[in-house]
Amino acid sequence: MRTRRHAHPLLVTTAVGAAALVTLSGCAVGTGGQSGAGDAEYSSDATLDGELSVMGFSGVDEVATSRMDFAEQQLGDGVEVKLTEGELDLQQFLSATATGSPPDLIYANRDQIGSLAARGAILPLGSCFEGEGIDADAFVEPALEQVTLGGEVYGVPEFNTVQITMANADLLEEAGLTVDDVNGSDWEAMSAANEALMQRDGSLSVIGVDSKLPEFFPLWARANGVELLSEDGREANLDDPAAIEALEWAVGIYDAQGGFGDVKALRDSADFFGEGNQFATGVLGAMPMEQWYVNVLNDVSPDAPMVFDTVRDHEGEPIAYASGSAWAIPSGAENPEAACRWARAMTSVDAWIAAAEARLDLREEEGKPFTGILTGNAEADEQIREMVTSGGEPWDSAVEAVYEANEHTFTLPANPADAEFEAALNDAINDVLSGDAEAADALTRAQETAQEALDEAWAKVEEGS
Repeated sequence: MRTRRHAHPLLVTTAVGAAALVTLSGCAVGTGGQSGAGDAEYSSDATLDGELSVMGFSGVDEVATSRMDFAEQQLGDGVEVKLTEGELDLQQFLSATATGSPPDLIYANRDQIGSLAARGAILPLGSCFEGEGIDADAFVEPALEQVTLGGEVYGVPEFNTVQITMANADLLEEAGLTVDDVNGSDWEAMSAANEALMQRDGSLSVIGVDSKLPEFFPLWARANGVELLSEDGREANLDDPAAIEALEWAVGIYDAQGGFGDVKALRDSADFFGEGNQFATGVLGAMPMEQWYVNVLNDVSPDAPMVFDTVRDHEGEPIAYASGSAWAIPSGAENPEAACRWARAMTSVDAWIAAAEARLDLREEEGKPFTGILTGNAEADEQIREMVTSGGEPWDSAVEAVYEANEHTFTLPANPADAEFEAALNDAINDVLSGDAEAADALTRAQETAQEALDEAWAKVEEGS
């Protein structure tokens, strides 16, 4: 049985500030200890009991509720599941951990795992994986890498979010263009397409291309051949000439249309989740966007003139900047065994197939295609892909693009200063978008800030090891 409770606001101003103020006990990254887990004995054969408190996850659709039902069956009748509704509130979590009353399990963004692990706020999961029989090799490799720090796995990956190119086929045709001109494979062609597609009538009335800054800058940087963070998560590379070039180009897409402010104003005026969305109303030529938006468009504007492709690098190869969530067990959890089993069950192939069947049944009732689910579990992805149903064109092409993108993903490596690194990068991008700085100057400053944060965070990790 599960119960739900609402999260309560805290008086801490920011998650980063809370993280800096909270002192957590426990072993450091890389020691392999199970700080706060007591005498936890993970075993897939063990009978479990007690309460399992979960923070950051709510069952809001059939994909979630079907897996939750499966997970509760795996826990057995002796465990009561209590959910704190809403996304993970880092302030609330860190404060609860500092006062010795953490939840048993959290559902966090994968890019938060590195810093939480470095602070000792969550446990390494080697014993959990071994005892419950979780196969680390079953997960999509970049997703697992994003929750691995100092050689230890700290999260069980769930879902994979990728981008594909989405474009208005009618606008492309009117301009004498194809999706190849806006998929990123040729930046000169994409800049030219941007100017051919955009329209101004006193103010911007049609966005040519939206390069989706600041959130997708890592995508453009990687497409230009640069990794913004070293594989070991220790060295920032924000001022690499290729990164500067990527930012100049991506911002130039906006400058050619009157500036980021003009594009954002028109972007924000669209009914993004409704039938008046920017593609249906013909006010956007093309943009990269997460795969879940395919279902939105198919639901609310199935007759929109769409065309899809992967995003591509300069060699024409598919590329996608992956993100997603993960389950993690806090230090001090009272029921880590139940937490581990829940995480294993929720990410198992059986759970994902149950979720896919529930989604397929609903889509069939609605007379709509089932476009698949990207789970973070490679075996589940393969089986679910076989369940996909045809929606005709252009939706079948969208599904093909999604699964192709999922096979060509990258992430930023886990590191103990992930929030500070991201803040430094986004501040630099926003300075350039607002016209307050040139790309080279902004990224040089961001490099200094990010590297200092990384050096300090890694030094603390090594002091405690």
